[in-house]
Amino acid sequence: MTASAHANAWFVTGTDTEVGKTFATCALIHAARAKGLRTVGMKPVAAGAERVAGEWVNEDAARLRAAGSFDPGLALLNPYCLRSPVAPHIAAAEEGVTLNPAVMIDAFAQLRALADCVFVEGVGGFRVPLAQGYDTADLAVQLGLPVILVVGLRLGCINHALLTVEAIAARGLPLAGWIANEIAPEMLRRDENLAALRAGITAPLLGVLPHQPDRDAAAVAGRLVLPG
Repeated sequence: MTASAHANAWFVTGTDTEVGKTFATCALIHAARAKGLRTVGMKPVAAGAERVAGEWVNEDAARLRAAGSFDPGLALLNPYCLRSPVAPHIAAAEEGVTLNPAVMIDAFAQLRALADCVFVEGVGGFRVPLAQGYDTADLAVQLGLPVILVVGLRLGCINHALLTVEAIAARGLPLAGWIANEIAPEMLRRDENLAALRAGITAPLLGVLPHQPDRDAAAVAGRLVLPG
């Protein structure tokens, strides 16, 4: 299959940090690959890395790299890999790095030319600062991508989800769908919370991912429907 410069692409964001964006993004990649689509993930900015074989590697970026149909190399998949596991604008300042949107946008364009599907995973929630006056929502707007929202099912998720949906709409971006991820198996009234989310979010529910301590995204990919 020949990849297109107009390959389908989505921006994957979350209701907060640690809600399973990478797990959900990897599951989406596997779901697309199961349909025969040449698919890759991208993490424009990552904070928190370890040195592996002479290069700094972020765990989330490594998981996206392993899930994809091909390996584009970390320079494209993860243009900015910051070492400290803190807010990216703080890590960048500490390391003397300027997070240049043009670099991220160019890397995305190159990936889009190589693939049939590209899933661009944000960092943290929807509005995480990257520089003075510039955040991940601005990056999503510049990329011009429809958004997939990952909702971590835990106490407080309804408020976080609805506020994020409003923020996405305020930026003029379409919400292609949302994924419920069961990050807290001990959650009380799980079904009632899920029902409230379904009632409050008009975009399609793409799937509910079960709690997965081993984070085997390929095993749950069949639970997801790709956005139309």
